[in-house]
Amino acid sequence: MFSLCLQPSASLKVQREEIIGSRGYYSTRVARNPNLEKLQTNYLFPEILERELKHAEKYPNAKVISLGIGDTTQPLPQPVALSMSNYARALSTPQGYTGYGLEQGNKELRRAIAETIYKDLLVEETEIFVSDGAQCDLSRVQLLLGSNVSIAVQDPSFPGYIDSSVIMGQSGDLKNDSGRYGNIKYMKCNLENDFFPDLSKIERTDVIFFCSPNNPTGHAASRQQLQQLVEFAQVNGSIIVYDAAYSAYISDSSPKSIYEIPGSRKVAIEISSFSKTAGFTGVRLGWTVVPKELLYLNGFPVIHDFNRIICTSFNGASNIAQAGGLACLSPEGFKEVMFKVDYYKENARILVQTFTSLGFRVYGGSNAPYVWVHFPGSKSWNVFNWILDKTHIITVPGIGFGPAGEGYIRVSAFGHRESILEASKRLITLLCHTN
Repeated sequence: MFSLCLQPSASLKVQREEIIGSRGYYSTRVARNPNLEKLQTNYLFPEILERELKHAEKYPNAKVISLGIGDTTQPLPQPVALSMSNYARALSTPQGYTGYGLEQGNKELRRAIAETIYKDLLVEETEIFVSDGAQCDLSRVQLLLGSNVSIAVQDPSFPGYIDSSVIMGQSGDLKNDSGRYGNIKYMKCNLENDFFPDLSKIERTDVIFFCSPNNPTGHAASRQQLQQLVEFAQVNGSIIVYDAAYSAYISDSSPKSIYEIPGSRKVAIEISSFSKTAGFTGVRLGWTVVPKELLYLNGFPVIHDFNRIICTSFNGASNIAQAGGLACLSPEGFKEVMFKVDYYKENARILVQTFTSLGFRVYGGSNAPYVWVHFPGSKSWNVFNWILDKTHIITVPGIGFGPAGEGYIRVSAFGHRESILEASKRLITLLCHTN
């Protein structure tokens, strides 16, 4: 019989003591990923949560209203919740039990997305990859692109584009004086250029991250603007990663998909989600479209590599969540989903009216659930802290979305109506006295 000695040998003890050394703690010999060391100290939204918790400790009796993180608050549409409930119950029966599904998603759901969201746009169900949300898909697209590509982002924009690029090793080093990374091209989007970049001043990059309606400014690019973007990508041989997560909020004639633009299928990947339309922020369900015409330099179809990424890194979205997504796209479900969207759009209208009545320059709100408010000459974090301290309202400092966001705050319309109205009263009281 063999026995296993669990006591470390003397030589191993010596090595362990050498590793501990003067540090006073044990560590492995694995170096930290240098790309993660390049990230700015805190991701925006956890930083806001930390400040909110500190505020709650300071004012334990205050009723804090969160108009910060874009998390939905309205309950799921009844047909959607019922569909998921029925599917979950069926899992307890031999006839209704299902295990792994297709990594690319339920065929019926993919077909429904193609026919409901992309009708008349020639998007095929086989080009649609169902996922657990747009932000997760962003990371998978980054895996697809790799570390050797050059990128451009809107400034301001959702911080996940930049942070994921840093983690992938695309960004270069952070320039502390400007808050920008050396290898990322920042496409300034502000009032002076109608929140759309002057493409004549943008250097060529391999990849262009573009969100419309934009988070945080709320600007929805016009058809003419998107035509310019597609032509710019065609001339430069670039790939557009188009984030359409808020497209359901578009109220005017602005395109809801990049594929409304001729030629886009040869240059664009589109990412979208059920989160901000159907209230799936906790359910988690989204999709990415990779057209068959999108080719690498060597002529190889991008869709084949993305399919490999999906099959390697993902086992498919929850079957229960997909049942809910299918219900969202039924005639009854889709109607109820749009009622939820209209509810948040009315919240946005109230917030726009509140700030406008106080003399502030306000953008967004009509095509997006975000209101972008300008506080000229002020630092965004100072405005955030001031509003929080005086009104107990959480917003988001514009600088968190990029250097061009300095002097702005983003206000979310994802709230209960009574909270939106109460917040408006508090803001009017504070800002009237200030002005």
